Amino acid sequence: MTQTTVLTGITTTGTPHLGNYVGAIRPAIAASHDRNVRPFYFLADYHALIKCQDPERVRQSTLEIAATWLALGLDIRNAVFYRQSDVPEITELAWMLSCATAKGLMNRAHAYKAAVQANEDSGEQDPDKGVTMGLFNYPILMAADILLFNAHRVPVGKDQVQHIEMARDIGGRFNHIYGEHFVIPEAEVSEEAAILCGLDGRKMSKSYDNTIPLFVPEKQLRKLVMKIKTNSLEPGQPKDPDSCTLYSIYKAFATKEEVAAVRRRYEEGIGWGEMKQFLFEYLNNHLMAARERYEALLEAPEKIEEALQEGAQRAREYSVPFMQKIRASVGIRSLAR
Repeated sequence: MTQTTVLTGITTTGTPHLGNYVGAIRPAIAASHDRNVRPFYFLADYHALIKCQDPERVRQSTLEIAATWLALGLDIRNAVFYRQSDVPEITELAWMLSCATAKGLMNRAHAYKAAVQANEDSGEQDPDKGVTMGLFNYPILMAADILLFNAHRVPVGKDQVQHIEMARDIGGRFNHIYGEHFVIPEAEVSEEAAILCGLDGRKMSKSYDNTIPLFVPEKQLRKLVMKIKTNSLEPGQPKDPDSCTLYSIYKAFATKEEVAAVRRRYEEGIGWGEMKQFLFEYLNNHLMAARERYEALLEAPEKIEEALQEGAQRAREYSVPFMQKIRASVGIRSLAR
């Protein structure tokens, strides 16, 4: 049986929230139990340095994200779960790829173009002010993440599709120069992935400061749910569930039967206070067992480190011999016959 290799990276700059869980973490963990798939999941701590220059935040985020995935049941017997910085072949390959990548391709990257546009809009004379080489070269490092493990599919949001297209271009160019080494990856964009609204009704995002952390303590979870923005309709007045943040969050966790029952309660005019208490209790019960595992893991970081080191060892069983072939193909090899 030929397994499909699927690869996903998680940038270590924040604390996982409910939106991360339903949009990316939950489907990835489900895929980790699929024996027809060989999943590679990594903590993208080198990518984190592009946006975050707070060392303690990067370390704490790495701890919290790893603990989250493990607490939620990631199958690390099947999935290869590792920290990007523990696989040095990634950065070695990134340099080799950069030597075969046209600068013009990088000029077209959305993040770089947005930074230049912001400078121009503000009247800045230097269009590259504030642009680091990390930001500029980000797509090459991402290409190395993907190509090193010959991933067939890379689940991404729509905003990341361009980076997969660039990885395809970069891999194809390298193959053309040095021979067929890399699988050309495909972007996998789920149109069905739930996008949760946050406390203020906008998309749940740390950039909006409107998130509900996934494993926040029970009292704080209730406090945050009670802060979710609603309209001014009184109890007893019929309400539209499809325009309600409370309902959208509940729908992402509940069964079809449960959702249908709550939808009827909206039609009957459920009060906002009652719905908020109901949602809090439902989320709390849903997350309680995983929260306890998460908190136990945070108290035992050596267990997380052990899991990551085992994952890195498995990743390098593939990356080390593969990079030996790549080195030889570009002419970096022993002079002895």
